[in-house]
Amino acid sequence: MRTVNEVSKLAGVSIRTLQYYDKIGLLNPTGYTDAGYRLYDDTDLERLQHILLFRELEFPLKDIKEIMGSPDFDRNKAIKQQIELLKLKRDHLNDLIKFAEGIKQTGVNNMDFKAFDKTKLDEYSRRAKEEWGNTPEYKEYEMKSKNIDSKLMTENFMLLFKEAGDMKTEDPNSKAAQDLVKRIQQFITDNMYNCTKDILKGLGQMYNAGGEFTENIDAAGGKGTAKFVSEAIAIYCK
Repeated sequence: MRTVNEVSKLAGVSIRTLQYYDKIGLLNPTGYTDAGYRLYDDTDLERLQHILLFRELEFPLKDIKEIMGSPDFDRNKAIKQQIELLKLKRDHLNDLIKFAEGIKQTGVNNMDFKAFDKTKLDEYSRRAKEEWGNTPEYKEYEMKSKNIDSKLMTENFMLLFKEAGDMKTEDPNSKAAQDLVKRIQQFITDNMYNCTKDILKGLGQMYNAGGEFTENIDAAGGKGTAKFVSEAIAIYCK
């Protein structure tokens, strides 16, 4: 068991921060000394590690508390997501460094602002939060999935993206492409949760943000399918 002072020095966070985490129910100590001082065990320290990783990724304390308080919270799954997010953050910082070095060498004559684009990082963060069952959509999905063969559903869903692959060289604004987007939206509503246009728009951005979604869609329809579907969804949702 470690005192709050020892944990503060070990983790590099202030005693006041640890006291605040206790106050809001984010990190409660396992015990107290006779004098009333907080005592933390190894489980508490492991929880603190996750909290600090989420904080490094700029998750609000409210979101961290909801994620870690979820009955579905899995530490192994969480660390995998945190690693993926940290890699995306690293890539974003590397792009910014290159951008700044370019300005240093050539002056401010580069009008390319791609280095400031955090779409991939933001979309993955949103997905990570939603996967812990903190949204009505996720809860609806849980209810529907109880009576559905998830493997068969996934296979049927991928057939839509295979179909998208056959038309990925066409205009995403074509009637065929827009009809396909409508069927994707309806499939999600029928088998997962009510897929509003706002939700569909977010999914479309996620599909082309890299990672497993992009890989799976491109595996079903061929390279470029995720980009095509994302563009078609963006048009559909306008």
